[in-house]
Amino acid sequence: MTERDESSEPTMGEVRLTAMNLLARREHARDELRTKLLKRFGSEGERVKTVDQALARLEEQGLQSDERFTEAFVTARERQGKGPLRIAQELRQKGVSDSLVSLYLDEGDERWWDLANEVRRKRFGDAPVEAPKEKARQARFLQYRGFSHEQVREAIANAPRHP
Repeated sequence: MTERDESSEPTMGEVRLTAMNLLARREHARDELRTKLLKRFGSEGERVKTVDQALARLEEQGLQSDERFTEAFVTARERQGKGPLRIAQELRQKGVSDSLVSLYLDEGDERWWDLANEVRRKRFGDAPVEAPKEKARQARFLQYRGFSHEQVREAIANAPRHP
């Protein structure tokens, strides 16, 4: 592969190839991919236009999809034990629209309640939760993971109690 002269304008093919290489590794949100491409090729005048055109073409061809990215991202974070609030924040930071975030992250979905219970149990075991200090510690942990106050309260309430 030949070195590209940094002072020359990137071609559509160069931008597309770079984008395809990034997408081959993992799905990317459009804004996230745009940021990486602008960092690589520069963010002046025609370069921005070339990057935007390449991204539009990739999206038209179904090679880049915010929907596919969001679905993969939510699945991966859910496997890590992250809650809906944290996942939503991370998606917004990557430039995913609020409508798409709400489509994939229904906080009332039963899976989030189940996940909060599972994450609490994995981290703290099945020991009873009686002491207020311990309840507060577990609540902080679950909130940091991105679970709502209701989900946290329910997960701690579902913990085993002394007989």
